[in-house]
Order: sequence, then C-alpha cells, then structure tokens
Amino acid sequence: MGAELVRGQNHPLSQVRLEIRISAGVPVLAGATLGDEHGTVHGRQWVAHPGAPALAGVEVPRQTAAEHRLAVDLAALPEAVHRVDVFLALPTGTTGPLGFGAVPAPHTTVSGHDGTELACYTLTGLDTETAVIALELYRRQGAWKVRAMGQGYASGLPALLADRGLPDADDLATAIQQAVGQGLPGTTPVPPTERDPRTTSAAAPQAPTTHQAVPTSQPTTAFPPSPPASASQPATASQSSASGPAEPPRSYDPQSPDEDGGPDPHQPGDPVDYTHPRRTRGLPSPSPAPSVAGGQPARPVAGDAVGWSTEERLYNQVWGMFEDLARTTAAYRSAIDFADSRLEKELDQALADPRTRLGTAGGAAREAAHARRTQLAGQARAAFDRDLAQLIAEAEVVEPALPPAYARWNSPVWHAYRVPAEPPMALRLGDVHLPESAPLRIPLLVRLPLERGLWIDSGPSAAGAAPLTDPAELRHLAMSVAAALAARLLAVHPAGEFAVQVVDPAGAGTRALLPLTRAGVLASPAATGAAGVSQTLERLTRRVDLVQMAMRGGAAESLPADVDTAQQLLIVNDFPHGFDDRSVTRLRYLADEGPAVGVHLLLVADREEATAYGPLLDPLWRSLLRLTPLPDDHLADPWIGHAWTYEPSLPPAGDRIVHAVLTEVARVRTK
Repeated sequence: MGAELVRGQNHPLSQVRLEIRISAGVPVLAGATLGDEHGTVHGRQWVAHPGAPALAGVEVPRQTAAEHRLAVDLAALPEAVHRVDVFLALPTGTTGPLGFGAVPAPHTTVSGHDGTELACYTLTGLDTETAVIALELYRRQGAWKVRAMGQGYASGLPALLADRGLPDADDLATAIQQAVGQGLPGTTPVPPTERDPRTTSAAAPQAPTTHQAVPTSQPTTAFPPSPPASASQPATASQSSASGPAEPPRSYDPQSPDEDGGPDPHQPGDPVDYTHPRRTRGLPSPSPAPSVAGGQPARPVAGDAVGWSTEERLYNQVWGMFEDLARTTAAYRSAIDFADSRLEKELDQALADPRTRLGTAGGAAREAAHARRTQLAGQARAAFDRDLAQLIAEAEVVEPALPPAYARWNSPVWHAYRVPAEPPMALRLGDVHLPESAPLRIPLLVRLPLERGLWIDSGPSAAGAAPLTDPAELRHLAMSVAAALAARLLAVHPAGEFAVQVVDPAGAGTRALLPLTRAGVLASPAATGAAGVSQTLERLTRRVDLVQMAMRGGAAESLPADVDTAQQLLIVNDFPHGFDDRSVTRLRYLADEGPAVGVHLLLVADREEATAYGPLLDPLWRSLLRLTPLPDDHLADPWIGHAWTYEPSLPPAGDRIVHAVLTEVARVRTK
C-alpha cells in the first residue's frame, strides 16, 4: 500500500509511467494542465480535457464518470513542463450537485505501470467548490513528486484555469463542458514511450510543435503554491501528534533511487542534476559538492525552486530542504527499526528450536542474525549519508545567497545593509536540525506578517544541550533572543512601517535591550511598573479596537491622528510580573485579535511562574509559538512529526553588526 497523503503533503515518485485512478461517487469530468516551473499554463495546447484528451505524456478520459483513470508518462513530457495538475470539475447544465461538499469525498490513487500503489489522497473539506485541483505532479532537482492539493474553486472551471495563467479561461472552460458528452466509455491506457522496447511507438502522443514554444516573458497571473500554512509554523512536540504515516522500509541499495536527490528513478546510477532547468549552461562553478552514488559531484544552485522572485524561490527551496531532510530521516529510522525487529525475530526463532539453542549451530545462527542486522543498518546509513551530503552541499550554496530577512547575523549580506523599500515575505527565527543530521542546519522561516505570537521560554529546559543553572542568566539570554528578533524585524521593514514597544515591569531586561535603546529605535522607553504595564496595554488595545472598527466600516483613512498605523511588536518581559487580572485579560485579547490588525506579541516568560493563574492562561500558551534561548528539541514538523532541535539566531559575541544595522534604521527613520 502506498503513502496516504493529507492536504499539502507530498511523496516521491519511484516510477515515471503512472496511472491515476479517481473515484468520485458521482459523474465528474477529469483533466490535467501542464505548467512550467512557475506553474503557468501557456495556452490551450497545454490542457488535456475531454475535448482534447491526449497530450505528450498525458491522456485523460473523454467523458464524465464516477470512476476515472488517467495515464501519465513523466518521461514523455516536454522538457519545458515542470508540473502536471490533475483537476476535477462538476458538469454544468445538469441537475447534479451544486458543489463537491454535497458529494462523497473524491478519492485519488497514484499507481505505477506495474500496478504498485505509490500514493493516495482523499479530498476532504470541500464545500461549494465546483472545480478542484486534486493532485500535482512536480519536478524538483530532476526527480518527480506528487503533492496532495485539494485546492477548490467556487467559481468553477473558469477560475481554476485562469489561476494557471490562461487568458481565455472562460472560453476554454465552456469548450470543455460542451465536449464532455462526446467521449466514448472505457479506461485510458498508459501511453507507451520509446524508453520501453516492449511497446510500439504508434500510440505515443506527439510533442507540441515549434509554434507552441513556451513564451519567455514572465507570466502575470497564476501564483505558484507555497508550502502549507502549517509548515511555516511548526507545532510544539507536546501539542502535536505523530502526523502522517511513516515511510515503509525500503531496500537500501546505494545504487537505488532515493527520495530527493539520488539517482534518477528510471536511470539507476546517474547523478542528480541540481542545476536550474533554464540555467544549464554558463553557470559559475560553485564550491565542490560531495559526490553522489555512481556519478560526478552534484552542482546545487541557489534559488532552484518555483516562485515569482528570487526571495520566493529561496523561501520555497529552504522549505524543500526541510521537507527532504524530514523524509529521508524518516526512511532511515524506519529501516533501522525494521533491522532491529528482524534481528529480534531471528534470535527468537533460534532460541525456540532446542536443536540450535546450544552448541555451534546456535552460535552460528546468532552470528548470522547479527551480521544481517549490521548489513541492513549499514545500507540504510549509506543511503542516508548520501542524501545528507547532497543537502549539505545545497545548504552551502543556499546560505550565502539568502537575503537579510533569511540570513544569519554573521552573513556578509548584512555588511551591505540598506533599509528596504518593501517588507519581506518571511523571517528567519533561527535554525533547526535532527540528531542524525547534526552538521546540517536548516533555517526556520515564518511568513510575515506574523499570524501567531512568539513565546521565548525563559524557564529551565531538560532537553537543552547545556542547561544554565543560573535562572537570572537564562532570563537574560531569553531577553537577548527577543531583542535580536526585534532588531531583525525592524531591519527588514521599510522605515516607519514597524515599531517595537517593550513592557519590562521590573527593568530586568535593560542589559539585553541595550542594542535597541542605544540606536534609539524603540517607539518609546520600556514601560516599567504596574502602571506602565497597564498604560501600554490600554493604548494597544485601543489601537486594535479602532483599526478593527475602521476596517469593518471601510474607513481606514479616518483613524484618529494619535493612532500609529505602523505594525507593532510588543515585547513583554518577565510575564506575569507586574500584571493584574485586567492586564492579563488585555494581553490575551492582544494575542487573539492583534495579529489581524498589525499588533504582534513577543512574550518572554517562564510558564511555571504563571501557575498562580491556573488554567486561565492555557489558551495563551497554546496560541503562541514557543522558542527557546538554548538548543531544545521541541518543534515538530507537520509531515512526519519529528522532534526538531531549535537554535535561536543570535549575533556573534562582540560583533557590532546589529548596532550598525539599527543605526542605519534610525538614520533613515529620522531622515
């Protein structure tokens, strides 16, 4: 049985000739669009539908039906095609259901040409949508994957096609609906290719002619899908269950294809081509990368992912690396578990037989069992090391190319810092890694504006690599992490569009806040004492209320002059010290309602110190993304559920880069 996917999850494809089976329960029409690396569909000749069912590498049914079979040959697709989107739509002009929410959830299965099931996905959560992208087959670094989409369109097939960049989407949707009833019943055979000598070439679909070449201009419509929202905000391990089915054990032949970056699935032993599909010549030679099995060193390319801009391509590439490491680690752990269970089973069998329990025969059986376990573990480790080496090589190229919002503080990009004219799409909170991949650090990026508040845990952590015994020093380190995040947020936003306010009732964070106070970038001095806490929270609560009312009434320009419309970050140190019941209620209100209107919360607190409030604050803790000042394995990915170790992003000791950056921010702001 293949992997059972959930929305947004993907899975590697080990075969290139595929059959996609669809079970909808009611008659639906099925089709597929071919897209370039940006997901754009360049004309009608890139859409397979009942009126034009056969394209190069894709063939779809000619009629509506409750059961469909689509044939895809990834090797026969034109070179310019990087995505194949399989879509479903309800037929128009009938008395059928008004939306997919009124029919059984469609089920899709991707199988190889030999009948092996590779992945399946059930499209749940649909409502009034009359057209939906069910699956996406996409190419990443020379290997193909399938992603569970479930992206629905209440406006139907015209909106779906327009979202992929077709200028005549309405006309094509009408033509597709008109052609629905003209097909013949039956299933669609898998298109043969010249790679398979057992099939003839007569039935092979023809590639587009030269006048159907892909335009070189940048598309103006269709936005490439970004990683799932849950990916940008990992859950804490205590709050997340083991999400997603584990990978089944694989045969770990060093020459066999791996998930992302091993030999090509249909050409075992060949190296993966890491180069960008449109930059295969004239590339500057990057630093030498580790050799892959059976080939020359790979050549990673920074920004080798889909996206409209370099920033978006780098963002998608970083999350692709995160996902690749999660899956290859899951496969490695699964293989080790399989080897251990096999060893235990063989030892039990040897002990259960009185004839082999004692003597040389028993010893030989036990030695053979241990040898097989060692062999399986060695093969698994070799495959994992190969995958890890490729990801390390990619990280060595990607890290120096990251923009300031994504870069470490010691990156050279900060030395040429200028206040940006536009805010970034994401922000780096730190790095994450797994125990098996200690040399590889992957940036932890979150989308902006922040949809969740942040909580820097200043309490002791048993999972920390080197826990501090001095609580005061630990609280100072936590506040330093908060100050570094605030400095980064100020640096990556245009001048005047982001402000930082601090509530520090006891003044314990004065030393950690020195980089901000010396540069003069705080909106106002840190509020101290119970009165300062109450006044600051009252002012921000009023701002949230006024902006909400203005947005509902469509009168955002009529806000009072004393309301700062810039985004606000409120840093609260040593919570709940200095907070009464009214202030706690206001803080919870800001955490719930603030992000939608530009007020974000960064809490520095030890949860144990707030136990006097009982369960009253539990919703607050759950609503915040917990970070730690020391390495701690508390973040869980949404695919496998690994416990990732998080490390904060702090400037090097003695480095004055933060001061230089904030000084430039203050200079431009006053100018």
